[in-house]
Amino acid sequence: MELRVLRYFLAVAREESITAAADFLHISQPALSRQLMDLEKEFGKTLLIRGKRRITLTSDGQFLRKRAEELVELADKTEAEMTHSDTSLGGDIYIGGGEADAVRFIARIVTELREEYSNIKFHFSSGDAEDMREKLDKGLIDFGIFVEPADITKYEFIRIPAAEHWGVIMRKDSPLAQKELIHPEDLRELPLIISRQTTQDKIFKNWFGKDINRLNIAATYNLVYNATLLVREGAGYMIGIDNLADTSEKSGLCFVPLDLDYQIHLDLVWKKYQIFSRAAELFLDKARQAFER
Repeated sequence: MELRVLRYFLAVAREESITAAADFLHISQPALSRQLMDLEKEFGKTLLIRGKRRITLTSDGQFLRKRAEELVELADKTEAEMTHSDTSLGGDIYIGGGEADAVRFIARIVTELREEYSNIKFHFSSGDAEDMREKLDKGLIDFGIFVEPADITKYEFIRIPAAEHWGVIMRKDSPLAQKELIHPEDLRELPLIISRQTTQDKIFKNWFGKDINRLNIAATYNLVYNATLLVREGAGYMIGIDNLADTSEKSGLCFVPLDLDYQIHLDLVWKKYQIFSRAAELFLDKARQAFER
């Protein structure tokens, strides 16, 4: 199995056409078809369904697509780190995590580092803890930003010096918008829009108590912007972290904190015994200087 052939396979999966993929790759259609058939023969599995109008993937093909994307991405990342000039500090740093206002502390380090070393580039990806843990373990990102509580026993980490709070984002014309704090009984019958991790948070579960299994969950989310659109259209009340959603005067939304004495902290996380590029080492040094005072 060669990376070159995996790139061919990914091109066909993306274009859904051998002809279009061959044009994109600048190779002949027969040559591309032959490479794909050799790949299927090598695995002993059918990867592509060759329809009259388009190419689709079998379940094995879908699995290979996911793995091929990870392998190609890791290979490109490694090549970029190895081939970067030794005469000037630069390179790519990959960071993944959930959305939180505390990420501004990471942004300050990014700004400072970029002012000193303009050849360093940062690549951010968003997702929940499970997504980021998988990327971190596979070497697809250098650092993860995890929201506590999270299982970080197998990682090294630095706590980011900021705290977030739980609350409800709602329309300003909601009856609850006049309250100073939201209590569990206020939400008992309401349609809720929650993150996929919220109901797994022990503190949150204890706050709701036995009623947590009877919550009226209208939708789940992993991107705050999409969730706020649901709130604006009246689909429900969003439970989330403060300072993320737009609650300005013109937004039509407001944030009311939960009656919950609990602060949420974030950690900058990386694999134990991780071998970093020079750029990533410098980023980590600056993070330690900023966060471990």
